[in-house]
Amino acid sequence: MVVELTHFIGGKHVKGASGRFTDAYWPMTGEVASRVPLASKDEIRAAVENAKAAQPAWAATNPQRRARVLMKFLDLVHREYDSLAEILAKEHGKTIADAKGDIQRGLEVVEFCIGAPHLMKGEYTEGAGPGIDIYSMRQPLGVVAGITPFNFPAMIPLWKAGPAIAAGNAFILKPSERDPGVPLRLAELFLEAGLPAGVFNVVNGDKEAVDAILDDPDIKAVGFVGSTAIAEYVYTRGCAAGKRVQCFGGAKNHMIVMPDADMDQAVDALIGAGYGSAGERCMAISVAVPVGKDAADRLMDKLIPRVESLKVGPSTDSSADFGPLVTKAHLEKVRSYVDLGIQEGAKLRVDGRGFKMQGYENGFYMGGCLFDEVTKDMRIYKEEIFGPVLSVVRAKDYSEGLALANDHEYGNGVAIFTRDGDAARDFAAKVNVGMVGINVPIPVPIAYYTFGGWKRSGFGDLNQHGTDAFRFYTKTKTVTSRWPSGIKDGAEFVIPTMR
Repeated sequence: MVVELTHFIGGKHVKGASGRFTDAYWPMTGEVASRVPLASKDEIRAAVENAKAAQPAWAATNPQRRARVLMKFLDLVHREYDSLAEILAKEHGKTIADAKGDIQRGLEVVEFCIGAPHLMKGEYTEGAGPGIDIYSMRQPLGVVAGITPFNFPAMIPLWKAGPAIAAGNAFILKPSERDPGVPLRLAELFLEAGLPAGVFNVVNGDKEAVDAILDDPDIKAVGFVGSTAIAEYVYTRGCAAGKRVQCFGGAKNHMIVMPDADMDQAVDALIGAGYGSAGERCMAISVAVPVGKDAADRLMDKLIPRVESLKVGPSTDSSADFGPLVTKAHLEKVRSYVDLGIQEGAKLRVDGRGFKMQGYENGFYMGGCLFDEVTKDMRIYKEEIFGPVLSVVRAKDYSEGLALANDHEYGNGVAIFTRDGDAARDFAAKVNVGMVGINVPIPVPIAYYTFGGWKRSGFGDLNQHGTDAFRFYTKTKTVTSRWPSGIKDGAEFVIPTMR
C-alpha cells in the first residue's frame, strides 16, 4: 500500500496543497513506498509564519527549561528506538544496525545541547572602566532552517535542529524527499516532549522549497548538507539574501597506509569505512593510498578476498554488511562510474555490478567494487561516487601520499594508518583536510567537538555541532553600562576609552 505523506506545520500534519508529489521507494524491493508532497512557496511561508509566531515565547523560556524538553525528547526516542530504526532502514536501505548508529549519533548531539544553560552564557567584566561594567549575552536568531540529505535521515536533522532549538530558535526542516519518514516521526516526538507547536516544522520539497527557504526574509540562517554543487548554490543564494549560511558538500576521503601499518587492521578499516552503508556516507573512505610497492601488494592480497566476501542483503538481514542503494537512479549512477573507471584504465579487481539479491530482484543492490592502479587524473578519483566502490592509488613514498590528500579539491576527512608516531604527528599537522583520523578510518568527531570539512567540502565560517553550532544559531549582544553616581557633568565629544 502506497502511503501519502504530509508536512508537519504548527504542530499538525498538513496535507500537501501544491498538487505536486514525488515517489519514495523501498530500496530493498524497488517498490513505491509513499507519495511525498512537494511544498510550494506558499507552504514554506505557512511554516515560517507558524515558526515566527511560536519563537518569541520559546526564546523567553529559560535555557534550563528548554533543556528539559530535550531530555524528555531523548527519553521518547529511546522508547521508540527500534521502530525508528526499522523505518529508517526500510526507507534508506541501510542495515538496522547502521540505522541505529544513525539515530545514536544524532542523539549524542542532542545530549550535548542539554548543556544549553552553560553554552548560552555570555561574559562579564566588572570595572572595565571608571564605574563601567561590560557584559555580553547570546540571543537566538529567530526562525532558522535546515536542508538535510538522504544518507543520514535522523542524524543530520538532529545535528541541525538540536542546537537551533536549544538556543531558543524556531526551526524549519526540509529533509530529503527520498526518506522523510523518520524526520516526520521526530517532529511528533518533539511535540510529545513538550516543545511548543510551531517551534519544529517539517516541510517536504524539492528545489522550489529550497529556493523559498533561501529567499524568505524571515528565515535568518540556513544549514545544509549534500553535494558540493548544491552546497555552493545554497551558500551563494542564501548569503546574497543576507542570511547566515553553513553548507557541507562532497568528499573524497583518503586513507594513507604506511609500510609499517598493521595490515590486518588497515584492511578491516577499509572494509568497514569503504563499504559500510553501501558507501553512501560523506565520511566514507573511498581512496586507499598504500605507500610503497610492497605495502600496496600486501594490502591488495588481503583486500581482494575481503571485498569478494562482503555480504549484501536486505536491511532486515542482521548478518548483512550493507544493504541496497537508496534509489534506482543512484544505483545506475554508481554503476556508470565503475564502467568509466574501466574505460579510464583502472584495474577492476572486484566487480559487484552484476549482483542480484535472490527474492529481491527489483531492489537497488550492488556488490562491492575494488579498483587498483587508479591515477589522480581519472574521474573516478576526482569525483565523489557515493557507492560501494573503493579506489587504490599507489604512492611511491609518504610525501606523495600526503600530496594526494592535500591537492584534492575535497577536504572532508582523511586517515593515516601507521605505527610511527612521528609520521602520524607530521601528517596531522600538514594535511589540508578538516577531520583527521590516526588509525581511525572514519574520524567523525564526538558531539562536543565540531564537524566540518575544508576546501570544497565546506562553505561558511562555522562547523556543525559542538560549540560552533551555538555560535551559528545565536547572535552576541554586548552591553556597556554605567550608572549615574559619580558621573561628571557635561558632554563628551571623543570616543569613549578605558584610560
